[in-house]
Amino acid sequence: MIDQARQLAVKILMEVYTQDAYANVALARNLRQTELTAQDRRFVTELVYGTVRAGETLDWILRRYVNRPLKKIEPRILAILRLGLYQLFYLDKVPVSAACNTAVELAKQGGHRGSAGFVNAVLRTAVREPAKAAFPTGKGHATENLALTAQHPQWLVKHWVKMFGFDAAAALAAANNTEAPLCLRTNTLRTTPAELAQALAAADVTCTPSRWAPEGFVVTAHGALDALAPLQDGRCQVQDESSMLVAHVVDPQPGECIIDCCAAPGGKTTHLAQRMQNRGRIVAGDIYEHKLARIQENADRLGISIIEPVLVDAREIGARYAGVADRVLVDAPCSGLGVLRRKPDARWHKTLAEVQALPALQRAILQSAAQAVRPGGVLVYSTCTIERAENKDVIAAFLREHADFALEPTGHFLPLPSAHAEDQMIQLYPHVDGTDGFFIARLRRQA
Repeated sequence: MIDQARQLAVKILMEVYTQDAYANVALARNLRQTELTAQDRRFVTELVYGTVRAGETLDWILRRYVNRPLKKIEPRILAILRLGLYQLFYLDKVPVSAACNTAVELAKQGGHRGSAGFVNAVLRTAVREPAKAAFPTGKGHATENLALTAQHPQWLVKHWVKMFGFDAAAALAAANNTEAPLCLRTNTLRTTPAELAQALAAADVTCTPSRWAPEGFVVTAHGALDALAPLQDGRCQVQDESSMLVAHVVDPQPGECIIDCCAAPGGKTTHLAQRMQNRGRIVAGDIYEHKLARIQENADRLGISIIEPVLVDAREIGARYAGVADRVLVDAPCSGLGVLRRKPDARWHKTLAEVQALPALQRAILQSAAQAVRPGGVLVYSTCTIERAENKDVIAAFLREHADFALEPTGHFLPLPSAHAEDQMIQLYPHVDGTDGFFIARLRRQA
């Protein structure tokens, strides 16, 4: 009998490895289409996220037990081997026999005659000789050991060690391997946080109030989101705590004209609208039609009517809306290095060259957005990264070139007491603040 949970895990892994699917998207879609017990759903999630997150670390281990290039191994068999090794080396509660035997049975499905034997030989050798996969230690190997142990690309760990120091880099990597909580934002146009808390409890959701945003909740236990009534009927919105801070820093007022330059999928946009009591105008820009549809879907579900989705490149916002906005938000395209715990496969798709190329785009967007701000208006810049070059350095470069803008104490606009209350610019870290890594800076144009 083929184990249904492991069979589904291999199917999802194949979508990730061969079709460039996002692990979280492929997992959610397949779980919706398959009837599994709650326990099996959790097991599939652990198998997929764990195997994808371990990434090149698993391949490093696998190379200790095979004498051929991994690219020569048939993709499905490679996925089965990775899944098997993940269970053997990282899941203490999975019996060795279960990990090996189910991998062999999976290999028999559609494989060549020798595939099952090959899988069995590799995994059984790994069981007999685990020392072959011991990570390098000793002088000169600290960074490599950390990268393998923490399941991060070596270039990224080396980069963080240079930026933050070894201990902080290790703590950051460890935080990225923890489970990111589901966070919900109360839609105050339809309910109150107290009423939402009662509705969530009635729906068997376990949660606690956010310590960052008064309308936020951190969920620790929940069922299928597709069946969560308060979410589906628009009484709340999925959004991380750090992301909820942006609308508070923008501080939009009812009746104002707001531009959200890079708005999709609309979490911050809809939060701005509810802070405005659904009165005024929000231009929500994006460069993809299908993402504009997501903004409208979220607005409709939440009962918001003041958002205008507009197909526009953020670098053209200034020319198109010169001087018309009371407040402009630039939630800039970024490396996303602050949200790696939410996207287990993302760490393996980043390169240093791509990260280093982003500030030029971010500066261009900020330059354009500034032109749309009326005299006396506000410009807010945010990212979900922890890269100084994408954050503080972008703001510093902007201020050197724009004497008519001044940095305001961003921390003063946080809605709840915080250690960041006096920060000129807010930088949150997963290993320090317990949130996604996030940056926010607030600037004002001279009247």
